[in-house]
Amino acid sequence: MLSFVSMFADIASEMIYPVIPVYLKEIGFSVLLIGTLEGVAEFTVGLSKGYFGKLSDEKGVRLPFIKLGYFLSSISKPMMAIFTFPWWIFFARTIDRLGKGIRTAARDALLSEQATRETKATIFGFHRGWDTAGAVIGPLLALVFLHFSPSDYRTLFYIAFIPGLISISLIFLIKEKRVQQGKITRQNFFSFLLYWNNAPKEYKRLLTGLVFFAVANSSDVFLLLRAKEITGSDSITISGYIFYNIVFAASSFPFGILADKIGLKRVLIAGLFTFSVVYAGFGFVKSSYQVFILFFLYGLYASATEGIAKAWITNIAHHENTATAIGLYTSVQSICTLVASILAGALWASFGPTATFLLTSILALAVIPIIFLIRERSGSNGQ
Repeated sequence: MLSFVSMFADIASEMIYPVIPVYLKEIGFSVLLIGTLEGVAEFTVGLSKGYFGKLSDEKGVRLPFIKLGYFLSSISKPMMAIFTFPWWIFFARTIDRLGKGIRTAARDALLSEQATRETKATIFGFHRGWDTAGAVIGPLLALVFLHFSPSDYRTLFYIAFIPGLISISLIFLIKEKRVQQGKITRQNFFSFLLYWNNAPKEYKRLLTGLVFFAVANSSDVFLLLRAKEITGSDSITISGYIFYNIVFAASSFPFGILADKIGLKRVLIAGLFTFSVVYAGFGFVKSSYQVFILFFLYGLYASATEGIAKAWITNIAHHENTATAIGLYTSVQSICTLVASILAGALWASFGPTATFLLTSILALAVIPIIFLIRERSGSNGQ
């Protein structure tokens, strides 16, 4: 049921995500400003993931955070269409990301509670697959709509509100058992950062590698902008993004099963290497079919890393601090995306897309030795 909640929420989000950079350019945003917007949005979600993850552990509940988070993300869709003032667009996008920040750690902790140590990657892969199915359906609906109503982005934002409401409704069908409460402390908004002091050694090493990778990994809007630049077509760009999500959705569950059998580290490293290849490729490709090949590889990268990384973290983290551990990781990751997106926008504006994508590719390769040196199985107090 939680997977279907995520799927409908993703249908809503992904109906508009591929057209957001095009829409923003149409209403006067520069590439640098788009990068800044995405970075600020990720900064917001980053700060909130850690705080609300820790709060979820302290309260011993997950669903209230999941409900509020999906509600905020849903109402942000029509907000994007009401006004085109830059400050309003920043506000609407921030509301969307805040919703994600509130729900993410609690949702992932609830998923972790449904798995054993030996099935974590399978469970996260299953959820990731259905979640990403929404990222296939959403752009397909957008593609059909834009075929009959070209460039009518505002109406599309209103329509995206409908699957968002369905997602919220499904949450009320989910029941949860109260989990063991963590120690409740009255500290400031950033107190979730203190988990680092008591975290297992392997968690610290894994987080270091993943955060270094996050500094290199800017928002996907740059891939979409580059694809539009190469193909010259909204339809081909959105189709490529849909294809990427089809690959992502189809391979997430199998990769999760594979990771539980051969090791999470091996699959994660393979994913990072694939990412490096994709970004190097986007720096040089010239044709639409090459763009589709790269989107195919990008789907494999995503399915080999996103759920796998969280599964590994929950296997390492202390059981009573699962949401805090995920929250700390996703918080720092999102904050690094702020830096990565702004730098990517500045590099693009100053040196062009080739330099931007090549530098990202090189930085991603540098992360692999860090991950390779981490012991996958540690003396964890996790499940």
